[in-house]
Amino acid sequence: IAVASSDGIVVNNHFGHASTFYVYEVINDVIELKEIRKVEPVCQTGEHDDKRLDENAQVFADCDFLLASKVGDGAAAVLENKGIVPYQIPGIISESIDKLIRFEKVNKLFD
Repeated sequence: IAVASSDGIVVNNHFGHASTFYVYEVINDVIELKEIRKVEPVCQTGEHDDKRLDENAQVFADCDFLLASKVGDGAAAVLENKGIVPYQIPGIISESIDKLIRFEKVNKLFD
């Protein structure tokens, strides 16, 4: 799970404005920080760069999910095309990841 955060404590960055992502792995409901990844933000000076959007999405190709405080529709489509499911779940990182885990478990009940 890639998490857009300015401080490693809360999910508080818009995907397009984020330069730092904390990558977590969840195994048997145990959340572990694996690494911190830096990217050039997609949106700078009010405009977004489509090439950079694709490049940044590729940085997270090994992640199943991405958490941010906000993800625009265009960015969400690019992420989803790479197999990454974006979620807007701002808050304390551990709590946001827990919400994601619970949501995914409920979704699997209906598959």
